[in-house]
Amino acid sequence: MSRAFVKDDDAQKEPEFRLPDAASPYYEEAAAWALIQGADEGDSRSAESATGYQWGDPMLTSHIEKILKEAEATGEDRVAQLARRFLRATP
Repeated sequence: MSRAFVKDDDAQKEPEFRLPDAASPYYEEAAAWALIQGADEGDSRSAESATGYQWGDPMLTSHIEKILKEAEATGEDRVAQLARRFLRATP
């Protein structure tokens, strides 16, 4: 395997996702944003682990749709792109 694809820096800090308590009415919205953030950083696995939701989870569809609409309105192309990818992955 090429060394270019081997992760040598195991000391790299894990991403931190600021999430409210799971019982909070805002938890799903925060989890949706965390999944978008994780995907943007190339670390969806950590975001899924932190939130308890998988990429494309239908429980988050309404929140992702809202994120998409806001991103399109404000010209945040990368966020909009990731939101569309999430929605395409939703069963």
